[in-house]
Amino acid sequence: MLTATPRLQISLQTCLNTHKHQSVILTRRRITCALVGVKLHRLQQHLIHYFPPTEEAIDMQRIPDAPDLILHNAKIYTVDPELPWAQAIVVRGRHILAAGADAEILPLAGPNTQLIDLNGRTVLPGFCDAHIHLSTWALGLSEIRLAGTRSKAEMLAAIQAAAAQRAPGQWLTGQGWNESRWGETEFPTAADLDPVTGPDRPAIIWRSDMHGAAVNSAALRAAAITASTPNPPGGVIDRDATGKPTGFLRELAIDLVARHIPSPSQDQWDAALVAGMRELHRLGVTAVHAQRTKEGDHGPQEWAALLRLRADRQVKLRVSCNVAAHDLPHLAALGLRTGFGDSYVRLGHIKVFTDGSLGSRTAWLLEPFVSQSAEEAANYGVSVTPPEQMAREFRHATELGFPISVHAIGDRANRVCLDIFEELAGAGLTPPVPHRIEHVQIIHPDDLPRLAQLQITASVQPLHATDDMDTADHFLGPRGAHMYNFRSLLDSGALVAFGSDAPVADANPFVGLHAALIRQRVERMPAPPWYGDECITLEQAIYAYTLGAARAAGWDDEIGSLRAGKLADLIVLDRDPFALVDAGIQGGELAETQVDMTLFDGEIVYSR
Repeated sequence: MLTATPRLQISLQTCLNTHKHQSVILTRRRITCALVGVKLHRLQQHLIHYFPPTEEAIDMQRIPDAPDLILHNAKIYTVDPELPWAQAIVVRGRHILAAGADAEILPLAGPNTQLIDLNGRTVLPGFCDAHIHLSTWALGLSEIRLAGTRSKAEMLAAIQAAAAQRAPGQWLTGQGWNESRWGETEFPTAADLDPVTGPDRPAIIWRSDMHGAAVNSAALRAAAITASTPNPPGGVIDRDATGKPTGFLRELAIDLVARHIPSPSQDQWDAALVAGMRELHRLGVTAVHAQRTKEGDHGPQEWAALLRLRADRQVKLRVSCNVAAHDLPHLAALGLRTGFGDSYVRLGHIKVFTDGSLGSRTAWLLEPFVSQSAEEAANYGVSVTPPEQMAREFRHATELGFPISVHAIGDRANRVCLDIFEELAGAGLTPPVPHRIEHVQIIHPDDLPRLAQLQITASVQPLHATDDMDTADHFLGPRGAHMYNFRSLLDSGALVAFGSDAPVADANPFVGLHAALIRQRVERMPAPPWYGDECITLEQAIYAYTLGAARAAGWDDEIGSLRAGKLADLIVLDRDPFALVDAGIQGGELAETQVDMTLFDGEIVYSR
């Protein structure tokens, strides 16, 4: 008779082929058994007794006794309520075979088992970034990076230095500037860019939120944008007092210029994604939800590149690829549904856009932005997609078997989305994976509980809270209390999934953890938190970056926690974040956490 203990879990899924076995269906079902001091060959004997091999079942006698890898002498936070903490973890092939105390795990080692003594270091599940513009971010790693600039002059100097290294006539592209970080409210214009880019080289420099961009005169000429060019639907061309374009574009007006930028080659696509995966491994990210943009989207090219890399076994990341709403007809024609693909690359949600952003003052609001002058007209933001069109897209996608992932920043945008979701629920239309709202940035208190009531995932990005705090105070005033309500969302019972929104914000999850817990910029510490009643705990934040994000994509049976039978995606840290929090965060000690090792599919893909 086998004696059970909750401290050691061994998954039979790793010992059985996941096929139907006569009266017992094993496919995608985790069967766990708690064992004390039982070697794997004894486990095999018990399995063979109760589940005799058939043509559909793997020959148990051929399964090797010993695991491939054991990590031990560690502080393992599993995010598994049945076994929250462990000292050691066993990996065989792609899967976690067991977790428990060193005394229970180490006897399972065989002569060829790799043993890694972690010397007390902390282990977490690999992070899942629930909102990243994967290809835009990866391609942007080789562009002009402006997130760290502290003034307009510093930004222009960086652009001028990059221009000196480029061939004549070659486009200059960059991203990341944020005027609020400079202590300004005015956006750069063509008049600022022309002296540093030259008269003939087109340039486009995206604001950090990607909802606004500054372009130079050469780019305006390339796009044939003049005083007589009308604003496109869902976009704004900023103009001076005479009607002449200033060179700052908002929302879909950006695509008037962006569509003229030469497309990367296949080799450039593949190289960028491989480099991006390596960088994500360094940051401890092993899974992502790849988001789309409204127009000029790279979705088809990104999907094609990932499939090429997958065929070459170069995808070391789990990617749930969202699909832009304008590609719905292609999905319908092919009969595809969410989840199509495998554990590396699969189709996710349908992406729809309601409004713009706070920073570009295009968020769709119930009440207008705070006016900056008596002459300024009331600005309620921009409705990027008409609600009637959104309702049609929501219904069509759900009927095809796809959940919705909808961008909503402003409180009016969030209310409109929730109203449409409520209509779908009332019609009995439910998706296979929960619908989700991306950002839930500004939400009226009356609407916040509706996410949990309608089972809508709140896909939020904690770093936006600290990036946007000054902008919010300036343009929303006391309504900032209704922004980034992470604690309130969790308390309401909503599923919360954390992401970065890179390249809009830093892809580093530890910077995001700091923002979620502290709600203050590192450089301003120890200043008090911004609306500190919305701070959350470290356990809650880790959950949102791991199992919460996995559940949002329908991945929770595969990743998100270090549980027997799940895929062996995990990270080893250079410090203990729980000890840091217990001691009290004084500065950047949590944000500066480094990953010492990343495992993906049981393979060490990064080691510092």
